[in-house]
Amino acid sequence: MSLLFRRASLASLGLAFGLSALSLSPLMAQQTAPASADAAAPAAAPAAPVDPNTVIATVNGQPLTEADLVLAEGELSQQFSQLPPEQRRAAALSAAIEIRVMAAQAITTGLDKDPDFQRRMAFLQQRALHGEMVEKGVVDKVTDAEVRARYDQEIANTPPTNEVHARHILVKTKEEAEAIIKQLDGGADFQKLANEHTSDPSGKTSGGDLGWFGPGQMVPEFDKAAFALEVGKYTEQPVQSQFGWHVIKLEDKRTKQPPAFNDVKDQAKQAVIRDKYFALVKSLRAGAKVEIPDANLKKAVDTLESAK
Repeated sequence: MSLLFRRASLASLGLAFGLSALSLSPLMAQQTAPASADAAAPAAAPAAPVDPNTVIATVNGQPLTEADLVLAEGELSQQFSQLPPEQRRAAALSAAIEIRVMAAQAITTGLDKDPDFQRRMAFLQQRALHGEMVEKGVVDKVTDAEVRARYDQEIANTPPTNEVHARHILVKTKEEAEAIIKQLDGGADFQKLANEHTSDPSGKTSGGDLGWFGPGQMVPEFDKAAFALEVGKYTEQPVQSQFGWHVIKLEDKRTKQPPAFNDVKDQAKQAVIRDKYFALVKSLRAGAKVEIPDANLKKAVDTLESAK
């Protein structure tokens, strides 16, 4: 769980400048060095896990542990994203040392006593604790059964809808569309006419095929006409839209199948997390004494809270 101590400041910019020197040479080497025979060699076995209490370095006599290094690498992952994986550990250690010596100097000069700094640190600590509470008190407590139940609930609450498989011929004028309908009335092949006449680029080689689509996926005029057709029928009158004039044929119609659980389980889990989070916040706020003297601000906050 991120401690949320990322801050767009001169400190992070300094780290970015420092890391740029590390990242430049390997990138240049990747562009110029020929492929070696070792490239096809099997990947090395993963390294054995390291005790988080292992001391990796000392800075002014203070230990910097494996746990500290892992935290630095995670917190500064964006700065390390352009580095080759084998350099990220060294870059994280270099950054952690840089942070420690700069922080020590800041304390020496009394920057830690600055009221603005202390205010910011208090907020960052509260934000980090908020994140830990979300992670440990909400996310980690979501069960597979709850996620499945939420999926089943959403499926049960979603009314069945139809989707259709249609083709169309798009032309510029109503007269062109009427002429095509007249040919269809005489027995002409829809797909052949689509390939010859449609101005829709994707339809010139597919017989005007649009595939399957559900309600609302097409412009309203087209949508209404397509769903009103019987299977195998085409529109007897041209349909106008913002794109021109359409002749539409309905190939097939079916009930739209709900998404499989595995395809949407992440969304279902997020929905469970959201509900649990807001329930927890509501419970905690109900037990907290919150006073907002500014009536207008209080009204705005209450409006936001009621929408959650």
